[in-house]
Amino acid sequence: MDEVFRALADANRRRLLDSLHARNGQSLRELCTGLDMARQSVSKHLAVLEAANLVTTLRRGREKLHHLNAAPINAIAERWIDKYDRERVRALADLKTALEANPMEHNEFVYTTYIKTTPQRLWQALTDPAFTRRYWGVAFETDWRAGSTMSWELNGARIADPAQVVLESEPYRRLSYTWHSITPEFAEAVGVSDELRATIAAERRSQVSFEIEPLGQTVKLTVIHGDFEPGSTVLDMIRGGWPHLLSGLKTLLETGETLPASEDPVPQGA
Repeated sequence: MDEVFRALADANRRRLLDSLHARNGQSLRELCTGLDMARQSVSKHLAVLEAANLVTTLRRGREKLHHLNAAPINAIAERWIDKYDRERVRALADLKTALEANPMEHNEFVYTTYIKTTPQRLWQALTDPAFTRRYWGVAFETDWRAGSTMSWELNGARIADPAQVVLESEPYRRLSYTWHSITPEFAEAVGVSDELRATIAAERRSQVSFEIEPLGQTVKLTVIHGDFEPGSTVLDMIRGGWPHLLSGLKTLLETGETLPASEDPVPQGA
């Protein structure tokens, strides 16, 4: 927590976060150009932001792309904003809202969190219905082999489609699958209107990946939800759902408790 406050205390680092908020997934070269800062200075500031988990990086070919990560801001909001005087932390509250709600130009969602658990336990929490029902409300039916189909069970509705498949499955390290079909059953289960369902059903199917990296007594979990069309409605919806869902996953693994259900149906998996 102290690292986050130290990182946010510097105006240049806040400018870098603003730049990534405006356009996520930028290379070092793009950040230097957009902010008119020396490459060495930008690299040092990014290192501080990455150490505070405010920025996460992904390799795309030869380039390293930098993504804004909302997890620490969500943690501060949950632990501090509701506990102390809101006026004194309004800036953090506003930033949290912006990170979760404001659309970004980059057509994927990236979120990194650190969980005090083991890769084996985290894998189980991502795949075992006994776990997924507790923090997600969803149960998966599949053998978790690459190429296998998978069905989703949500609020009593079964969502099945031949195109719902496991893309990658490397136990305790990486899991990837296509997102579910936007069926009438799904819409009814989460309270999505017929008009909205028609809009999101017309979009191409997205996919989600979970990257698991052990770090001492914790595990670094990076979620990448991408392959969206430009201006995707589904992307706007899942941006609000994933932070709450992953907070629930972290809470369950670290405490055995579950978070209160979100009022937003999106975390159930739009």
